[in-house]
Amino acid sequence: MTQGPIRSMAILKPHEGKEEATVNFLREFYTMMSRKQYSRDTLFRDRKQTGLLVHIRLWLSPESREAAQQDPDVHRYWINLGEVAAITTIYEDLDLVFRNYEGAPGDALEVSEKS
Repeated sequence: MTQGPIRSMAILKPHEGKEEATVNFLREFYTMMSRKQYSRDTLFRDRKQTGLLVHIRLWLSPESREAAQQDPDVHRYWINLGEVAAITTIYEDLDLVFRNYEGAPGDALEVSEKS
C-alpha cells in the first residue's frame, strides 16, 4: 500500500558571497526533482537570521524517495551542493501532528493525500 508524502526539512547556510548561487542551484535542483516526480520543494529565507535558507520537501511517496536516492542525476546535485552551501540541520521524516488551516489552492506545503 502506498502512503502519502514524506515531509522533510533542512536548514542551509550559503557560503560567504554564495547566496544567489545557492538559490539558483537549488531552483535548478528542485525543478529537476519535480520534473522526475520525486518531490515538491519550497525554499524560504529567514527574515531575522539573514543568511539562512529553510527548505521543505514533500517526497511524493516512499517509492519516489527511493528512486531519487538511486538516481545519478540527484547524486550529482547532492555532491555539488557543498560548493555553495552547508546543510546545518536536517529532519528526514516529519510526521504531521496537526494543522489548523485548509491548504489554499497552490499551497506549496500541500500534496493530495488519499486515505
